[in-house]
Amino acid sequence: MAELKIGIVVGSTREGRFADKPANWIRDLAQQRPELDVELVDLRDYPMPFFEDATSPAYGPSPNKLVQAWQAKVASLDGYIFTAAEYNHGPTAVLKNALDYAFKEWNNKPAAFVGYGGVGGTRAVEQLRLHAVELEMAPIRNAVHILLPDFLAVRSDEKALSEIEHLNTGANAMLDQFTWWAKALKAARSRDEVEAARAA
Repeated sequence: MAELKIGIVVGSTREGRFADKPANWIRDLAQQRPELDVELVDLRDYPMPFFEDATSPAYGPSPNKLVQAWQAKVASLDGYIFTAAEYNHGPTAVLKNALDYAFKEWNNKPAAFVGYGGVGGTRAVEQLRLHAVELEMAPIRNAVHILLPDFLAVRSDEKALSEIEHLNTGANAMLDQFTWWAKALKAARSRDEVEAARAA
């Protein structure tokens, strides 16, 4: 029985995006693990305005109903795997905005990344790791980087990601590490909840 609810966050909303291919691929690999209950979380389903609330979500709730729905979705999950396109050496604006619209909902949960682009989204992933630390997530070391030759082959439908052995090897190593952290952090959060209830 699955014990961990994991969101694959599709980090791009542009027309004709590549993000669906890595999101579906990593979801299929993750679903092979019986301890993981995996779902796609598509930012197209949460068309939030660029951050404009009077206060940070760290200090108060958003008045925006769509943002509240996003925060509830983030809160319901035990960990996150983000697809990371790279624009101008950084992550997409829509993904950064989605990160900024929650705070405590991210806390003490693991984050992993599937980057793609000219250098496999490496610079975007490095920035996202910094954001994740500030949001009190635990970004794991292992990531998947879909470099340009594989990206072009998959985008043109010459290959599927599932047919590229080194990417599958890397993805499974990432999922091993991610699952360990997800289990450890969920257990720690559960202990914190019990201790808080006793102290109340």
